[in-house]
Amino acid sequence: MCKLPDVRGRITYISSHARQENLYAVYETTDRHYWTELAKCNQQEFQKSGTEGKCIEAREFIIALPESFPNLYAPDKLLPLFTDRFKEKYGVECVSALHHNKRKTNYHIHLIFSERERLPEPIEKTATRNMFYDEQGKHVRTKKEILDENGDIRKGCKIVKKGEVYESKLFTVKNKLFKQDNFVDEVKHVYTELINTLIKDDKEKLHVFDENGLYLATKKIGKNNPKSEQIQTDNEYRVRWNREVDRAIISGVAETEIQQIKKEYISDRIKESIDIFGSQPERFGTILMSAVAVLAMLISKVLQKARELSAKRYDTEQIQPQMLVQEPVHQPAEKETQTKPKIPPKPVMSAEAAAYPKLFKIYKELKQQNENIFEAEKERNALEFERDEPKGLARFTKKGELQSRIDRKNEEIDILKIGLSGIVKRYGYKNVQEFYRIYHKSHSAYIAYKEQVAEWEKTYGEDNQKRDKRNVLERLKNPLKKTIDCQQQSAVKGKDRGAR
Repeated sequence: MCKLPDVRGRITYISSHARQENLYAVYETTDRHYWTELAKCNQQEFQKSGTEGKCIEAREFIIALPESFPNLYAPDKLLPLFTDRFKEKYGVECVSALHHNKRKTNYHIHLIFSERERLPEPIEKTATRNMFYDEQGKHVRTKKEILDENGDIRKGCKIVKKGEVYESKLFTVKNKLFKQDNFVDEVKHVYTELINTLIKDDKEKLHVFDENGLYLATKKIGKNNPKSEQIQTDNEYRVRWNREVDRAIISGVAETEIQQIKKEYISDRIKESIDIFGSQPERFGTILMSAVAVLAMLISKVLQKARELSAKRYDTEQIQPQMLVQEPVHQPAEKETQTKPKIPPKPVMSAEAAAYPKLFKIYKELKQQNENIFEAEKERNALEFERDEPKGLARFTKKGELQSRIDRKNEEIDILKIGLSGIVKRYGYKNVQEFYRIYHKSHSAYIAYKEQVAEWEKTYGEDNQKRDKRNVLERLKNPLKKTIDCQQQSAVKGKDRGAR
């Protein structure tokens, strides 16, 4: 979102075919005269306030769209959908344009919106006496204050005569919502949901980055940005932190602990650095790598402890999807004379529980990848210990060879860490954190289902077996009974014939 000090000029720029190489559609919720009146109102209010700087006449959103949309939706249908959604939610007038950049790699919407609403009826103020205004438009008490040495009205001053309208208010005050910090994030969620409903391929679905979450966002490098090298370097540090967060989650580090490290070793230290040294972007990398080292040390401790306790503790998360249902406990047979309770239906597996076997395979794949990283790090640490261990002249002869092996091992570790996020993204998840939240819900649902089935089998399973056996016996008895009856009837008839 950006602020517009010249809304009419901006509207002309985004809606002009002469100035836009790839302009596909323009859509307006009101006439252009509205924006002229709005600009006039904002300028008048700005002068009254006496605020320094530029007057903000309107605001603009730039909304990036998936590159599949040009082939899926007509521009004259797509643009009104996005624009009307904003107007319906926030009740302000808009003007929008649908563009492609020159290389046709960035399909996007420019959405300009007003911070004020038009009043149903203008509020007009009428002068009860002559009113005098100086060159700055400020109201003065007497006529003498706007006269020059010759007694004439100075240029730029004016008189509003009694009975004339000296002020006409067409708009409400600016909506404070549009200035709040969470407004942009709210709009991102609104349009992300809309875009995701229109996307055909699930792999293109979008997510809103949570600034208060565990991960750090990478910054976009604009064209001809003079700070592009610094931003690129910072992004590499951010990616390193994000990879370590993935490892921490897989290793079993609590999210609260990761959040605490992020706050203490990144957020707080950046703030402290700015307070002491001022703005020095080059210090960002040092701060971030320190946080990565702290998190890596915690991961190592957690993994080591898990290995030590693996033989003593049963990890409930390792329950196999193919586990057998608990054998029912046989209860004494009830007497036939007792009234048998109605048997409820057998528990049905929910969608969350049904997804567990597939999620478990991904979970195992992540665990194995994490084990590979842990083993590679142990090998790297052993090489570093050998390199730094003092052994006289022999140390210098092997130092170069050892350093080469360490460098190759570090490259291997980086590739393995990249693979963690690659695994979950391959299955359509935003990051490891999102996958683990879904996995834990599915795991809980699966365990609950198994417990329900075991309880049902324990209570009603034996009765079902007895009932099934009785039904089978009845089906066998009926044909046998008919055969015996027929044989008895034939014997009786034979005796009667013999007597006659």
